[in-house]
Amino acid sequence: MAGHTITRAQLTEAVYQEVGLSRNESAELVESVIAEIGDALERGEMVKISSFGSFAVRQKGQRVGRNPKTGTEVPISPRRVLVFRASHALKHQINHGLTHRSTPSGTSRAAARAGAARSARA
Repeated sequence: MAGHTITRAQLTEAVYQEVGLSRNESAELVESVIAEIGDALERGEMVKISSFGSFAVRQKGQRVGRNPKTGTEVPISPRRVLVFRASHALKHQINHGLTHRSTPSGTSRAAARAGAARSARA
């Protein structure tokens, strides 16, 4: 597994590089998309992003669990959990790669540029 995490700042930089918006506009766009996804999920709606996957909130009922250290039964309260299901296109990309969107290291060109730009500033 790769040990890298893509951050909001890197997404913002990728939008800046790819789309040509200002850095502030790029940051606002990324924040707006993330907020809209979060709001939709909070309302219980499913979020589908074509060729990427779908996010949904699932209700889990109360159940009895066990403390692994002591073995005593512990009630686990009902809760809502976020589930993500990758699209077939994303699964294929992960398993077979897409040569037109990836660098030899396996990262997207936009992510590679964002990382390079960040390194240049440091």
